[in-house]
Order: sequence, then C-alpha cells, then structure tokens
Amino acid sequence: MSATSSLMNNNNEQIKNRKAVSELIFQILTEKKTVREALSEYPPYESDRSLEAAWHAIVHYEADEDIRAKEIDYKDAQNEYMEFIAFELKAGKDLPQNIIDSYSDYYGETLVPKKHTIKDLWGILTKPLNIRK
Repeated sequence: MSATSSLMNNNNEQIKNRKAVSELIFQILTEKKTVREALSEYPPYESDRSLEAAWHAIVHYEADEDIRAKEIDYKDAQNEYMEFIAFELKAGKDLPQNIIDSYSDYYGETLVPKKHTIKDLWGILTKPLNIRK
C-alpha cells in the first residue's frame, strides 16, 4: 500500500469515527442512549484530539447532570455546546482549538475502548480464573 493510500484510509477512518461519535452525542441529547451506553460504543481512535476532546465533553456532560436538572440556562448552554461538537464531528471537521485545549489537563486519562487481539481477550477472560500458561 502506498503512503498516499494509507493516509487516505486513515483519513476515511477518522471521518467515519467522527461521524459515529456525532451520532452518539445526538443519541445522548435525545435520550435514546445513556452516556454510559454511548461511551461503551465509542470508536477506538489514534491521535485524534477532536475525538479525545469529545470524549471528555461527554463525560463532563454526564458529571453535570445534577446542575442541568436545577438550572435551565446551564442545561440549554451545555446542550448547545454538545450540539455544536456533534455538528462539527458530523461534518468531519476538527473541533476548534479552544475546545481541544479546554480538556488538555485530562488527556492521557481517556478510557476509550481499545482494539484487542485474540491473545489480549484470552488474557482478559482468564485473569479472574488465575489460569497460567
């Protein structure tokens, strides 16, 4: 595979993942999915700061559930913010740098599901059983 072809595949995968996250955010906002359900379906990604920031925005959204219940203005502002993120990702765009930067203290703590090999999955499944090779 040529370098150009590989770059195009990576870009297509990135756009596909951004659109998937956009859909998850819309499903959260319309209460078709819980945040927990959406995060469990979050696509794996590599070095996409927009998707990493979106992850943290979703977690922050969940953490502020009690504030949204009490303060309608805060709820409206947070919903608009999440909608903005969803529309940007749906268009395949990078999130604005100020949004990415606002979560920079938390980068490295993202618990995005990783792709696992059969060997990894075997280790995960057998660990509670204390089975050794």
